[in-house]
Amino acid sequence: MSVQACLNGARRPGSHPTLPVTPAELARDAALCRAAGAETVHLHVRDHDGAESLRPEHVAETLTVVREAVPGMPVGISTGAWIPPYANRLAAMGQWSVRPDFVSINLSEADAPEVITLMQRQRIGVEAGLSSLEDVRRLLSLEPGNCLRFLVEMEGVDFATQRDEAQEMIHRLADAAPHVPMLLHGMDATAWQFVDMAAGQGLATRIGLEDVLSLPDGSPADNPRLVSEAVRRYPVA
Repeated sequence: MSVQACLNGARRPGSHPTLPVTPAELARDAALCRAAGAETVHLHVRDHDGAESLRPEHVAETLTVVREAVPGMPVGISTGAWIPPYANRLAAMGQWSVRPDFVSINLSEADAPEVITLMQRQRIGVEAGLSSLEDVRRLLSLEPGNCLRFLVEMEGVDFATQRDEAQEMIHRLADAAPHVPMLLHGMDATAWQFVDMAAGQGLATRIGLEDVLSLPDGSPADNPRLVSEAVRRYPVA
């Protein structure tokens, strides 16, 4: 069983009462999620106004504060193309003085190969974000075996359709690089169904306010409560 806590994502500050935005808030939730059973943490770095950022000073501040709260816990961040400084983000990422343990890279983005190369040059683990079979085909044309982890990320609202595509993606990835771990997750309406699918197949999953704002019964929850519920849904070894 491996559950990753995804703390905030691209959600706007104030979109949930306990959404962590500042380094201190992210550190608090990372520690609480670790206590709830999370093994890794994924977050979106914010600037002092709460906007997403990949600028070196914001990455350094956030990672330093979070790591003080969860020493030894792998901490990863997003590299999404929508995050400032946008077209200059490759240069910004190349200037990181404090580096994450891993990053997630969306294979749907045009510069994904360049971002992968840059991260591997800096010895930062790569989570390959894959939301379609086309993304898988693109990854397999590169060097998938060098990835830290494959993220099978299903973003649609119809679980039945998404489940079938996810299963095909899992099969293709397992055939191409059986040694690379996989993490399966959904979003919002499908989040808990994909947690259960991952648990049933012995795959890692992730959960947190980036992906869903409520428990399976619809009641609101914070990050540690979401993680605790996801951990509970895995069979006891």
